[in-house]
Amino acid sequence: MIRMTVLGILCWVHAAAAGTHSLQYSAMATSEDTELSQFVFLVMLDDVQYTSFNSTMDKPVLLTDWMNETKGREFWEIIRWHIINDQNLIKWSLQNTVKHFNHTGVHTYQYTGYCELHDDGTKRAYLNHAYDGKDFISFDVETLTWVAAVPQAVFYKYKRENDTAQQQIVFDYYRRECYQLLEWYIQYGMETLQRKVRPAVMLIQRKARESAGTDVICHVTGFYPREVEVNWIRDDEAVLEEGVWSGEVLPNEDRTYQLRKTLTVSPEDQKKHSYSCQVDHASLDEKMDVKWVPEAALNMGFVAAGVLAALGLIIAVIIGALIWKKRASGARRPDYTPAQTKEQSDASSNSTNDRCDPIAEKLMTQTE
Repeated sequence: MIRMTVLGILCWVHAAAAGTHSLQYSAMATSEDTELSQFVFLVMLDDVQYTSFNSTMDKPVLLTDWMNETKGREFWEIIRWHIINDQNLIKWSLQNTVKHFNHTGVHTYQYTGYCELHDDGTKRAYLNHAYDGKDFISFDVETLTWVAAVPQAVFYKYKRENDTAQQQIVFDYYRRECYQLLEWYIQYGMETLQRKVRPAVMLIQRKARESAGTDVICHVTGFYPREVEVNWIRDDEAVLEEGVWSGEVLPNEDRTYQLRKTLTVSPEDQKKHSYSCQVDHASLDEKMDVKWVPEAALNMGFVAAGVLAALGLIIAVIIGALIWKKRASGARRPDYTPAQTKEQSDASSNSTNDRCDPIAEKLMTQTE
């Protein structure tokens, strides 16, 4: 059914879609008597989900736009066969692994298969199995042998290596068929895979957590394809490695990617040197340089002062409202006059005498 040689696929992919592309299959079986689906199957192309299926569905969800074409139907026949075969195989794997561990209760069995094509024509493939989230056994594509990660997996190694038919299926898939399917994905998803989206770059400043310096985060996002090079440059020439921490390239919801690279700058170096974040990507005609200007960055002292001022204003408003409420309450009850204690009366008298108010004294004299 698959006639194109691996060499032909590699040459075509290199000419038509430069870059690294990968096809990944993941499946998981769960013990019965749970609310989870007993079987889940996913296909990922370059971190993007293209096909999914679980045991509660009538048929797989195919997230492609070319399924009605000839190659789409042929592709679907291959995927459907693998779903049926893998569903039976992974259920058998779970049942027998639970027995060899002498376990009871709910357990899971997972596998991940992967093939990758690089822009220089090299290829890589692997197959890993896990039981309850821990390494169980893996398949060496080059030697066609199973490598047990734990003693309980030795039975599985002997069973699979002695099953000639299943061994040939695995061999054919990870030597030929996976690359053929990847080539089809690339060919019919060319509009998506070959698009180039420019990155947006933002510099975020914050106080370093473990030093008196400043962390400057270069946040690069919204770019496609995945490959990107981000560096911190000092004085327009030196590529920095010390004091630089890099995150992973992560997918966005819109099928673009993002990456953060953080530089820690001491107060002394901040005064002596200039720094910029440099981005190199296939969507750019030349490297993008974004300079960090500390004076234009967020001043945390101003932020703190602003927060305190805002809190002061809020407190003042609350106090003012309470005073107004108290006065308004008193104004609504003019006939009510609190009785004075002896001490208050004396204090009032003393207070009047202390003020030496001549008008008050004259009125008191006239009254007497």
